[in-house]
Amino acid sequence: MTRLVLFDIDGTLISTGGAGMTAFERTFALEFGVRNAAREINFAGRTDTGILQDFFRNHAVEPSEENFQRFFHTYVHWLDYQLQTVSGRILPGVINLLRELKCLARRPALGLLTGNLRLGAQIKLRHFNLWDHFEIGAFGCEHSDRNEIAKIALKRGRKSIHRRMKGEEILVIGDTTRDIDCANAIGARCLAVATGGDSLAELRRHNPTRAVRDLARVTAEEICA
Repeated sequence: MTRLVLFDIDGTLISTGGAGMTAFERTFALEFGVRNAAREINFAGRTDTGILQDFFRNHAVEPSEENFQRFFHTYVHWLDYQLQTVSGRILPGVINLLRELKCLARRPALGLLTGNLRLGAQIKLRHFNLWDHFEIGAFGCEHSDRNEIAKIALKRGRKSIHRRMKGEEILVIGDTTRDIDCANAIGARCLAVATGGDSLAELRRHNPTRAVRDLARVTAEEICA
């Protein structure tokens, strides 16, 4: 049985209508004087810290702790503002699946495995009234490598349910091949969903446990069996 389900956020649970990318771009311009910088960067399946490291490297900005803090302090304000002005949405099947998972007789712990920094994740999910569904999380402010974040999420999941888990007891749900890599890094199963970064065909080429067009095509009982 599945004891821990770890969800990616962007492209898996929600679409922000580009709010995150726009917030990055405006912060780059305001804090570092670089315009249109986000167009040079691939965001899908990556960590906020990794994206920022690329920006610093591409534009010869010192990757100091001060500059990281300077960026993220401004970014979260722009993110909150942008979410109020764009047409984001909860992706198909998400609400029903979360409700079904919580109603299972032997319900798994629900967590987040995301490249978003923690406050960014909280801002996004609170905007869509989803934050309180999750008991644990591991975030992009904790490491630039998604696979290392997966290991942090696993450790917290074990602590949350007070037991060690086998790989088959853990399910990672995400929309990119990087999410499949995260699952593999901790020996977990992976449900890949084609609502964000990668096509269904591309996801299947990376051999997840299962790949679907959207989360409306699965039930809590079948993914937790």
